Amino acid sequence: MKTIAFNTPTCADNELQNLQEVMRSGRWGGGGPWAQRCLKRMTQTFGLQTAQGLLTHSCTASLELCALLLELNAGDEVIMPSFTFPSTANAVALRRAVPVFVDIRQDTLNIDETRIEAAITPRTRAIIVVHYAGVCCEMDTINHLAQHYKLRVIEDAAQAYLSRYHGRPAGFLGDMSAFSFHETKNLSCGEGGAFFCKSSEDFRRAEILCEKGTNRHEFLRGEVDRYTWRDIGSTFLLSDIHAAVLDAQIQQANAITQRRLQLWQCYHQALAPLEFQGLIRRPIIPPHVESNGHIYYLILNSSELRDRLMQELRNHHINCPFHFIPLHSAPAGIRHTRTAGALPQTEDLPYRLLRLPLHQQLLENDIQRVTDTITACLSHWAS
Repeated sequence: MKTIAFNTPTCADNELQNLQEVMRSGRWGGGGPWAQRCLKRMTQTFGLQTAQGLLTHSCTASLELCALLLELNAGDEVIMPSFTFPSTANAVALRRAVPVFVDIRQDTLNIDETRIEAAITPRTRAIIVVHYAGVCCEMDTINHLAQHYKLRVIEDAAQAYLSRYHGRPAGFLGDMSAFSFHETKNLSCGEGGAFFCKSSEDFRRAEILCEKGTNRHEFLRGEVDRYTWRDIGSTFLLSDIHAAVLDAQIQQANAITQRRLQLWQCYHQALAPLEFQGLIRRPIIPPHVESNGHIYYLILNSSELRDRLMQELRNHHINCPFHFIPLHSAPAGIRHTRTAGALPQTEDLPYRLLRLPLHQQLLENDIQRVTDTITACLSHWAS
């Protein structure tokens, strides 16, 4: 029986051709012409005239760059959800600041914007939002709070490339943002990311931080006759080899997104009867949000039922994993973070969540097999 993989990396048409070109060019390092080409295409794909961005070697690197730009000090606090990947909290904890967790919404599993204000203290410096499953957080409310309390807003948009909120692209809704091009994401170059920011001052410093603390970008543009060590920094930039692969995918980004949305809708329609029977809960997308179809998940009625279904699907050669274990309950979370108030949704929903296969190689009859198996199992167990 054919195994249905949970994920396979996206492939476009031009990766090998692009790789041959960059290999022949003799320019393989970070921040080169292929990276600039990618950034220009991305800006056009987002429907923007201009955008201040850099390609990085990972979304993790982009988040760490955001934390450096915040100039966090020991004891400073940054509000975020606990239901996220460790990179979100690591970026803050590495600066000896404190991730402060608030609960998530019951519908979208995004940070609950109504819980943020109560978590703000004199030590709060920023809010990090995570657009889970490519569904944008309630950014208008969050930005209004941030402006009132003079906080910065960082978007962890790892899963949200080409998602939109009230028609505006994810990643351009706050002060800074981080995207992912990991092999599990809609667009992939194996490992990769992008950083964008609103402030020109932030961008000028980001260029220095990304180049080991030097003003090498200014040198390459001919603005100075030599470059020197100007600030703290590290190596954050994506190589042009990776950028050449990414460029091929950005060219097809809209088509890739539309295909994922078609597959997402196939799941959504096929599983509607189970939700009507009260056996599952399907994803909820607010009407003012346009998802990019990154994840299709189910919320089961109990963690035991989730685990039982996950194992039964595995027995049928269908790989369906759970997702993030809330960070506040992890060993490092206990040492380096704190919670603000109770987290009832965070301590419930992730343990009932099951992700279904969704990738470019998936076929409609694969989805039929997945949904038929789920329907048969849950209907039998409920009878």
